[in-house]
Amino acid sequence: MSVANTGITVTLENFQQVILEGSQSKLIIVDFWADWCEPCKQLMPVLEKLAAEYSDRVTLVKIDCDEQQQLAAQFGIRSLPTVAFFKEGQPVDGFAGVEPESAIRARIEQHIPGPGEDLLKHARELLEQEQFDEAYALAKQAYDLQPEDTQAQLTLADAACSLGRIEQTESLLDGIRLADQDSYFQQVQSKLQLAKQAADSPELRALQQQVKEQPDNLELALELATSLYQAKRMEEALEVCFSVLKRDFNFPEARQQALDMLNGLPKGDPLAARYRRLLYSMMY
Repeated sequence: MSVANTGITVTLENFQQVILEGSQSKLIIVDFWADWCEPCKQLMPVLEKLAAEYSDRVTLVKIDCDEQQQLAAQFGIRSLPTVAFFKEGQPVDGFAGVEPESAIRARIEQHIPGPGEDLLKHARELLEQEQFDEAYALAKQAYDLQPEDTQAQLTLADAACSLGRIEQTESLLDGIRLADQDSYFQQVQSKLQLAKQAADSPELRALQQQVKEQPDNLELALELATSLYQAKRMEEALEVCFSVLKRDFNFPEARQQALDMLNGLPKGDPLAARYRRLLYSMMY
């Protein structure tokens, strides 16, 4: 077996190891080519470039059909170039002739996990273990890597809901297309409804009414901010706390309360970043 940046050369002796066994852990792209084939020479650099780009999840291998006529016959090759994709020992895709880079890239991405898959898997494990802060941080990283991925959206929504981030959960669920609203979507939706009910107590509503009636009572406003935070209504809590700071930046305990709230948010929470910027702009 000769291994180089340009791909692995496949022979009768090593094809089982390289293609069938190798495809258990990575997507194997098999390039059937010959030295006399000009379109093969046109296609090969494109395949090499894409294989290098996805090197952690893809391996490019090459079969010279002049030298390996038995293998070419075994694979039923009728024209060159021909490209086959193998996953878990089975052919899953392929094409004959030359395709543009964008089309080949789209084929590859259909068959490989996205860059955030491992993060998502770990995040879901942490959710099951009720380690919600850590789950949120990983889910947010995965979502940032692949924001269009439905599973990334749902996992982040699940973690956000577990932390009482109702507004963010609603926003993420609203962005999921009807066709993608599977059983996991329904599960998070139900969890959201329960979280909303838990976050809306009669005591909290009474305190909100008092603040409305006494808009100049900043101490009462801070009490409301604390109650909202304890009910996991983080954004509303920060909004109330910062409304106090905007009116009197030196009001006793207000700055410390704001910092405590921000420090209590999980790593990667965009809410923390937004309100930290606001706090620093007020300080300096």
